[in-house]
Amino acid sequence: MIEKNKKFIDAKRICVGVITGVHGLKGLVRIKPFTDIPESVSAYGPVEIEDGSRTLEIEVANRAGKGQIAARVLGVRDRNEAETLKGQHLYINRNQLPSTDFDEFYFADIIGLSVLNKNGDSLGEVMAVHDFGAGAVLECLDKKEVPVMVPFTQEAVPEIDLNEKFILVDKKFYEAFEIQSK
Repeated sequence: MIEKNKKFIDAKRICVGVITGVHGLKGLVRIKPFTDIPESVSAYGPVEIEDGSRTLEIEVANRAGKGQIAARVLGVRDRNEAETLKGQHLYINRNQLPSTDFDEFYFADIIGLSVLNKNGDSLGEVMAVHDFGAGAVLECLDKKEVPVMVPFTQEAVPEIDLNEKFILVDKKFYEAFEIQSK
């Protein structure tokens, strides 16, 4: 069974990135950002690590390749200290983010929503949102717990209702659920 990525489901916080490693000898860390603009990881002020036990002040130094950034963490002076942060997910409070327009969503709000067809039949659940560079893709789990990828486009997902906690998937895209479920 694939578990939903609970790291990103938090009513009060949003994950803006993860520290993937170190960069150089002077304590810089590599961060994989989950923001539209990679440098925005530091734009909202200090970030918390996942368990909330530590707050980090981050200053972006430069881009590190592969969509990552290199950043200084206040108080981290060398590579050994930076290594201890590897794997930490970085969070900010939701109230630090700008409000979204009617047709805009934070990816974290999509995870966990039910996937329905036009008739209201349940097809599964959204497990994750990926963006590999060619546009966002929803990773959904069908009723038999088989992963199904759905493009996160207006055509494939014509309706999202955060209040009712569902997304509607167009027929030609939800047929993949039926094919893979057989």
